[in-house]
Amino acid sequence: MPQQPKVAIIMGSDSDKPVMDDAAKVLQSFNIPYRYTIVSAHRTPERMYDFARIAHKEGYKVIIAGAGGAAHLPGMVAAISPLPVIGVPVQSKTLSGWDSLLSIAQMPGGVPVATVAINGAKNAGLLAVQILSVAQPELIEQMIAYKVSMEQEVIGKAQKMESEG
Repeated sequence: MPQQPKVAIIMGSDSDKPVMDDAAKVLQSFNIPYRYTIVSAHRTPERMYDFARIAHKEGYKVIIAGAGGAAHLPGMVAAISPLPVIGVPVQSKTLSGWDSLLSIAQMPGGVPVATVAINGAKNAGLLAVQILSVAQPELIEQMIAYKVSMEQEVIGKAQKMESEG
């Protein structure tokens, strides 16, 4: 039987999926079960409300919400759900993602949304792992190994560059 998803990756539109795939890849690499779906704050407000209202009852621990343009999805979900919400501003054609970033980052007091960089779904996935690690110590060890691997990769590239001149 498959494990109950611990993380919900939601997005306002299927056009956001190429960006949000980076969060899914991170969660897969840490063997964290997740659910992927579309929940539009503007086009399916009742679906969004219902999802946010019961996400914690369905066993989710973290919500990663990606949205472009007006990008109300992360903030609206955070206004309803008691779970931590990580907002991913998706780059828009009109304002290069600045509209999305500001819509997600500029939340009023009392409605926090952790916000990553424009198209920063990879970091959203990593932050979700770190949040989950509070209750799952084995994830801390995996995160330490991930950071060591990242360090070794950079040192290897630096050594190659220095030796090639």
